[in-house]
Amino acid sequence: MKVSCGRRIEKGRIERILIRATNWVGDAVMTLPALEAVRENFPGRHITVLAKPWVAPLFENHPAVDRVLALDKGNGARAGFVEMLRVSRLIRKERFDLAILFQNAFEAALLAFLGRVKLRVGYKTDGRGFMLTHGVSRTEKILRTHQVEYYCAILRAVGWPAEDRDPVLHVGREVREQALGILKSKGVDSRDFIVGLSPGAVFGSAKRWQPDRFSEIGDRVVERWGASVVVFGSDGEKAIGDRVCAAMKHEALNLCGKTSLRVAMGAMSLCRFFVTNDSGLMHMASALGLPTVAVFGSTDHVTTGPRGPETRIVRRGASCAPCLKQECPTDHRCMLDITPEMVWETMEALRRDVS
Repeated sequence: MKVSCGRRIEKGRIERILIRATNWVGDAVMTLPALEAVRENFPGRHITVLAKPWVAPLFENHPAVDRVLALDKGNGARAGFVEMLRVSRLIRKERFDLAILFQNAFEAALLAFLGRVKLRVGYKTDGRGFMLTHGVSRTEKILRTHQVEYYCAILRAVGWPAEDRDPVLHVGREVREQALGILKSKGVDSRDFIVGLSPGAVFGSAKRWQPDRFSEIGDRVVERWGASVVVFGSDGEKAIGDRVCAAMKHEALNLCGKTSLRVAMGAMSLCRFFVTNDSGLMHMASALGLPTVAVFGSTDHVTTGPRGPETRIVRRGASCAPCLKQECPTDHRCMLDITPEMVWETMEALRRDVS
């Protein structure tokens, strides 16, 4: 990894650090090991995370973070411009010594540049290299590694150690208690063996295993494990959650679009097992330490698979996969070839391994 920079960064002169978070839930979770490495390299310094509102809850209770700032550009070019000005002025007022940009976009560097952050570190992507004091060149090798390594490599490129580790999410007590109350009000006892299902995937339908197959898994965990089933997803995935619940023979709770990400994270932390497509919730589940089985088709399990000893991946390895497309242009064989029996066998094996 090569770094274009004018001078070596002296750690002793860094007091205030700004981290620009990525905008997608899964990506944000995969930055957490790098964020922890920043804290270890700069103990006792003030670390602020700048994040979009929908990923901000992932950082709110993290011990490596002192403060979370929300960046909400709103709708329309004018609203976005006004928000950019507001945030750049706030950054300037905060007098940050160092900005580490996990987000690859031009906008992230522009905010740090306009905010007059003294040192600005990040990948030289999206034509923003001239605004970085320490621009890191991406290599083909780093693009083939897991995204956790991708973000840690930014720190290593400037000479800071970043240990290879799995992401860990931290849930606050109040959030957990709020989630407990919601589940209880819907007839789900927190003492139950709760299995979470995540049948959606915001990126596109190519990543989604069929809802009726999630329904079959839901019925199996009720009948064979005595479990309670809770379906998770965003507001845009509510219809998918409804389809899963409607197709089940047994009752399940559909929380898709009915809670904030913060509360969903609290409810997920109460689960004992999780079955999911490749999605942001997949990364959240594994980072919460849940035994997690993930169904992969069109996406690359090597670069974006769930991390952790209690995770398993089910895939068929179709000749056209991973295509990384939002919608399948052919017959969706990468997902259709994965049967409920294949997923169930993986679940049973994982449960034996972790019991």
